[in-house]
Amino acid sequence: MQTDPAPTLERLAATETWLFDLDNTLYPAECNLFAQIDRRMGEFISRRFGIDAVAAKQRQKGFFQQHGTTLRGLMVDHGVDPADFLNYVHDIDLSVLPALPELRQVLQALPGRKLIFTNGTVAHAERVLGRIGLADCFEAVFDIVASNYLPKPRPEPYDKLLAAHGVDPRRATMVEDMARNLAPAARLGMATIWVPTHSDWAQPVAGETDHIHHVAPDLTGFLSALSNIGRNAEPAAKG
Repeated sequence: MQTDPAPTLERLAATETWLFDLDNTLYPAECNLFAQIDRRMGEFISRRFGIDAVAAKQRQKGFFQQHGTTLRGLMVDHGVDPADFLNYVHDIDLSVLPALPELRQVLQALPGRKLIFTNGTVAHAERVLGRIGLADCFEAVFDIVASNYLPKPRPEPYDKLLAAHGVDPRRATMVEDMARNLAPAARLGMATIWVPTHSDWAQPVAGETDHIHHVAPDLTGFLSALSNIGRNAEPAAKG
């Protein structure tokens, strides 16, 4: 775990590259897109193995517990084509998502490169970003396909993203709702911002919070304040 002091707000304001998670981070978790995705995962497993919904749910939980994601379990244990699974589970109704003009304004004013770092797909990210009005706020999307289907918080996706996009982790900040996904970022030297939700699986492990440098229940307000700091502060020294 990260043992250095938490980066100051001035350090965050001088961020060169921002890595934003997508789901439940950029839009309100109360939209509950995961309920739709979870239902679709159950349906996929039920059809794939010819089992009922209860048995499918149990198998889904087993995949998640053993492999970290349902997809990884399906691929490793059963040779499922990941594209088939991802296309099916992301075929969901996005009408529950609101447009976010204030966040759009803040992101456009926030200095630094901005990338999406998601366990979903580029196609899913593009649909969501288009719906919430943030499609042109990000330089690129680094997705589960680009990470060779290895999900956060495995360390490999972080390394692949840094290499693919030329990111210096000591001058990067990661924003994420899943507390455990911030741990590898902190170990690499990134500053971290946790966007808390009410989901049990998104909470930090008790006593293991050193990798969470800042908490932002109101992401728009938090980033707006950082932009103001950046405008009023002297440029951070390189080092």
